Amino acid sequence: MGMFSTRKPKGFHHNYIYYDPRKEKLKEIEENAKRELGLLPPKEFTPEDIRGKFVGATTHVRRRKESGRKPISYGVLIAAIIILLIIAYYLQTGYLPF
Repeated sequence: MGMFSTRKPKGFHHNYIYYDPRKEKLKEIEENAKRELGLLPPKEFTPEDIRGKFVGATTHVRRRKESGRKPISYGVLIAAIIILLIIAYYLQTGYLPF
């Protein structure tokens, strides 16, 4: 079966030893609260601040991203359209074009 399937390389996943995402999130929440109270100056704008915000705002995109579905590729879509056109041509004329 090696002729029909290609092997994929092993994925890389690095676990950080000295990083706690919960602690980082709490620190960010605390910093935002201090900014709202006026204890800290306003934060400068960086493009990383808005990364992923638009996906979270729309329900249909968020659901698709969470489910892990991938969109249909253009090759499959074009093949389906060609097959449907051949079927429509056969139903209209009564014979196949090839």
